[in-house]
Amino acid sequence: MGILDFLSGQFIDVIHWTDDTRDTMVWRFEREGHEIKYGAKLTVREGQAAVFVHEGQLADVFTPGLYMLETNNMPIMTSLQHWDHGFKSPFKSEIYFVNTTRFGNLKWGTKNPIIVRDPEFGPVRLRAFGTYTVKVSDPARFLTEIVGTDGEFTMDEISYQIRNIIVQEFSRRIALSNMSVLDMAANTRELGKLVSGEISQTIEEYGLTIPELYIENISLPPAVEDVMDKRSSMGVIGDLNKYTQFQAAEALGQEGPAGSAMQTGLGAGLGMQMGHAAAAQAGPWGPRPAAAHTPPPPPPPEKVWHLAQDGQTKGPFSKAALGRMAADGGLTRATFVWTPGQDGWLKADDVAELAQLFTVLPPPPPMPDA
Repeated sequence: MGILDFLSGQFIDVIHWTDDTRDTMVWRFEREGHEIKYGAKLTVREGQAAVFVHEGQLADVFTPGLYMLETNNMPIMTSLQHWDHGFKSPFKSEIYFVNTTRFGNLKWGTKNPIIVRDPEFGPVRLRAFGTYTVKVSDPARFLTEIVGTDGEFTMDEISYQIRNIIVQEFSRRIALSNMSVLDMAANTRELGKLVSGEISQTIEEYGLTIPELYIENISLPPAVEDVMDKRSSMGVIGDLNKYTQFQAAEALGQEGPAGSAMQTGLGAGLGMQMGHAAAAQAGPWGPRPAAAHTPPPPPPPEKVWHLAQDGQTKGPFSKAALGRMAADGGLTRATFVWTPGQDGWLKADDVAELAQLFTVLPPPPPMPDA
């Protein structure tokens, strides 16, 4: 038996992949020595693609279907192997199955608040979160750009990077939208489409696409939300005086201690109002409420004076003390005096208040006749 007959007699390989993990994106078909027999059957199911890598170089990509691995349906592999059409030898290649279905229910969210300039409230901080789906659009590029030689690549290995791209583009789009926070809730669908369209170019470089991106919530800090709730409550109440009257009327109809207390209080208030009205109608001869006693104002501060005699100052002296000094001769009309608020030193006779001290003194006695 020749070598060709021996190789032809080997059983045919069946190459396929079934996955029930729901998070595996790429799985490498394992074969000892990576030997794939010529003529093996390759089954690629819907939602899959098979990528052949020969000696580190990407060779062929197979879409869903059943294939016999022969030279007629592996043109790239045949050119790489330089096969003779009569030689049916095993070839060493790696086969990677790529899941091309949508991976859904993936979460994204802002780790830190986004500071935006709201046209109504000014600078505010926002948080947002939502979901998205991702799908492999180009198995060959995804394998060369992301997976490499990983034998089993899951969605968790790339979801963190995709989330960062989404958050970055969402932050930029929100900052440029100049949209009020109050209007964002009504436009989450449009915002999701804008963000998805902006990141599509970056994602395509990895061989991926994001068919859907949803913004579930855009929230403000709790302190700002509390203020907005209070503002909304005031808008619902409307006229505060009428609301207070309504609350009082409601309390009157209540049974129990609360209603009784409210009725007692209202009765006392009405009684006081009736008493004041009766006193006002009694006329000038009727009883009048006692007038409130007003205390007298405090007495003005006493003015004091300083004296300048022999190059020295003396004092302060009260006016009564100066009167006694005038009587004793210690204060004359020519003595210079000063008091706070006076413009410089003046003679006592030039100050009206002090000049009176000298008028009450008897004039000097007349001189006897010679």
